[in-house]
Amino acid sequence: MSTDTTRQALRTEAAPPPAGAYSQGLAAGPYTYTSGLGPQDPVSGAVPDGIGAQTRQVLANLAAVLAADGLGLADVVKATVHLQHLRRDFAGFDAAYRAAFAATGGPLPVRTTVGSDLMDILVEIDVVALRRRGA
Repeated sequence: MSTDTTRQALRTEAAPPPAGAYSQGLAAGPYTYTSGLGPQDPVSGAVPDGIGAQTRQVLANLAAVLAADGLGLADVVKATVHLQHLRRDFAGFDAAYRAAFAATGGPLPVRTTVGSDLMDILVEIDVVALRRRGA
């Protein structure tokens, strides 16, 4: 069991900036945790239309934060997903999510998906990734 108690905030311009008092990600011991990220384009702030496009943008934003710690979607072990319209959008979300993680060639992460009251977006996701080195 690791006794490393260091924590390092992760910050990248390749993902939307925090909208409040939180880090985009935090490397802590053997894991990296991300904040819940939405589908905003990190440059323009624009939000794409539709659940598939929003899910792809969220996953790109998550990948950018993970990359700030030398990780990628293949390192994700747990995802928590919030959908504005759970029944309506689950299938479209799941197809885009499945395609992104299938491309990693590894097992799908464990996942919790819930319906949530989101502010003008359809999907928000946070992840936990395993840091395979140095922890």
